[in-house]
Amino acid sequence: MGGRLIAKSTACDKRSDSGYKEDMNEALSRRLSHAQFTDPLQEALLGLLVAANLLNDMMDELCEMHRITRPQYNVLRILRGVHPEGHARCEIARRMIDRAPDVTRLVDRLQARGLVKRFRGNDDQRQTITSITAKGLKLLARMQPQIDAAVGARLRGLTDEDCRELSRLCGAILEPTSAE
Repeated sequence: MGGRLIAKSTACDKRSDSGYKEDMNEALSRRLSHAQFTDPLQEALLGLLVAANLLNDMMDELCEMHRITRPQYNVLRILRGVHPEGHARCEIARRMIDRAPDVTRLVDRLQARGLVKRFRGNDDQRQTITSITAKGLKLLARMQPQIDAAVGARLRGLTDEDCRELSRLCGAILEPTSAE
């Protein structure tokens, strides 16, 4: 996988010259103290990684203010989406943004704080279902205005059209390729 991302690609660079510098992202160049990128693919990859890291750091800080981790926030967000129902551990793991190695421990910590509860599944008594509690919903409700404000401030330079295009491009990255 790593080799595919680093290999020079003509998918992003339609020009025949390989001395890529034209229209280089100034913010990315300053952030990485890097004057020139090899090609548009390298610039796009590094830009995406740096931007994702910045947003993850922002979310980590917001979550820390409420004494939860970003993965715990993700579990609560997933469970809010199916409230009052719940999900089995394997379904929570499948829906996580960042794959967590031990969803059981994440849920254990949330349960210890009263933010989620567990119960046996109706169809399969061996399966445990986790659902969000009223306390968990209240925590998310308190966090949401802060998240909206922080994300809004960070993305204030993007128009609705920019956001739609960014979503489209992310979707194109997430689609499986024939090589996978």
